[in-house]
Amino acid sequence: MTDSQASQVANNDSSSEEQAANDERAANMDKENVVLRVEDLVKSFGALVATDHASFEVERGTIMGLIGPNGAGKSTLFNLISGFYESDAGRVTVNGTDVTDMEPYEIADHGLIRTFQTPRKLEGMTVREAMLVGPREQPGESFIKLFTDPESVREREQRNLKDAQEILEDFEIDHLATQPATKISGGQLKLVELARAMLAEPEILLLDEPAAGVNPTLRKKLAEQIRRLNEQGTTFLLIEHDMEFVMSLADPVIVLDRGHVLMEGTPDEVQNDEGVIDAYLGG
Repeated sequence: MTDSQASQVANNDSSSEEQAANDERAANMDKENVVLRVEDLVKSFGALVATDHASFEVERGTIMGLIGPNGAGKSTLFNLISGFYESDAGRVTVNGTDVTDMEPYEIADHGLIRTFQTPRKLEGMTVREAMLVGPREQPGESFIKLFTDPESVREREQRNLKDAQEILEDFEIDHLATQPATKISGGQLKLVELARAMLAEPEILLLDEPAAGVNPTLRKKLAEQIRRLNEQGTTFLLIEHDMEFVMSLADPVIVLDRGHVLMEGTPDEVQNDEGVIDAYLGG
């Protein structure tokens, strides 16, 4: 064997070892009870590839964290999954239903609900009224049913009011019910948004930086509510920059870097992975 051939063999072996290591670190795409599946999702903005063949699965009943350095493509990925952006390639399924080309409200009807990093303040509404925006498929949204079936509209509105009050009490924010939705603090608004999302009875709830801008006391309360809801059966996928917050809640954790999935692992595995450390340090 010539030196050139030996060098080629060594390079091939090195490449195979690197590929095997990457495969071992990649997202687990063989979970048993999958509520959300993302396959080879791609999105570019001109020359910028924001999401680069991202693939992962979220297992029912878990809290999965999605982390990555600034510019990793986390918010773009959320917008693609929830229908606010149209993907260039790839597929998103919720409970086995392909929702890739659906509008956000159609995806929500299949049980995927999301919150936003900056909650929208609903002008002219009390907190209780803002809560009532949450439930899906309300008959009162149909102009025709207001006249043809007013009784069902009334019954559903009464049930929604009862459910909203119960959830506000569960979240220990029922004292805010009559407050203007624009006058409460940012942390309280995050709690209200989470509570409102639960009125939609989500199969999976996507949280976009729930702890951002929230004081330590309310951040602790948010974490407690997420754990409580998860114990009651709600599945979560959350983006978060606060490492202490996400690592105390999520298992597994997905790491996104430059639009692709760098690895999936337990919080300990992720925090001690050299590739993750390099990504955060710009290595």
